[in-house]
Amino acid sequence: MKKLILGVVICSLSFGSLAAEMMSKNDFMKVKDQYEKIGDISTSGETSPSDAKAELSKMADEKGGDVFVLTSANTKNKIKGTADVYKKK
Repeated sequence: MKKLILGVVICSLSFGSLAAEMMSKNDFMKVKDQYEKIGDISTSGETSPSDAKAELSKMADEKGGDVFVLTSANTKNKIKGTADVYKKK
């Protein structure tokens, strides 16, 4: 039983590490030579910043990205955001 629980914990940690991470523009500029742009993503109609971030991360994952950099955000009525997606070279 302990081995099963340990296996589940290890799998959940490894899958969690695969999610694309949001990086600030300032941080990205320091490491931009390590990445190549693979696309753009956008979300709208989200009700909280964490929902918008989760949706952008999911979309970046679907494109095969490692990180995404927020390029715009709007919080009128519903939260909207756009980001560039990058993958390690």
